[in-house]
Amino acid sequence: MLDYLYTSQYQMRGILTVSLGRIEGPNSESFTHAVFMRFQQKEDIAKFQSSSYYSKVLDEHVKPVSYGLVSVDFESEVEDDIIPLFRRGEDFNYGVEFMLLISFLETASRESVEDALAHLQKLIIHYSSFIVQATSGCCLDHMDSLYSHASVIRFPSIDDFKLFKESTEYKDVRLLHFHR
Repeated sequence: MLDYLYTSQYQMRGILTVSLGRIEGPNSESFTHAVFMRFQQKEDIAKFQSSSYYSKVLDEHVKPVSYGLVSVDFESEVEDDIIPLFRRGEDFNYGVEFMLLISFLETASRESVEDALAHLQKLIIHYSSFIVQATSGCCLDHMDSLYSHASVIRFPSIDDFKLFKESTEYKDVRLLHFHR
């Protein structure tokens, strides 16, 4: 299954990079695997999702071994350099990807949402020496999705990830701004 998803970057135009793997540790949604794909443009996402190749991979290799699928598309900017853009180089050969999917209460004010996201960004900056790359953004179809925002943070090792996730600062941001 993972091989077919990974090699899709060679079958379709517009996919800049793919990162995938097994999820470490339990989570409330019981997710077991995650796939991160970076596209050149928003339009490339739609082309990919409507392609017969992607449908075939889902139907033949993903759905038969899955009980569900969640897709979150978000727009963000990456440093305009070939290595981070295409996720190539030593820093991207190994590591841990942290995917944070965020859903705010409908009653949350715009100010509280902006404050929570600003605190997350400050946390990422504070731990930048442990982070290879971080991208965050607003979900493109957040009205149709369970999630309104997403962040993908790449760490060079599981130890660096644990330092971040077990830090008082992360726990405070999570408790004070995200509650779950």
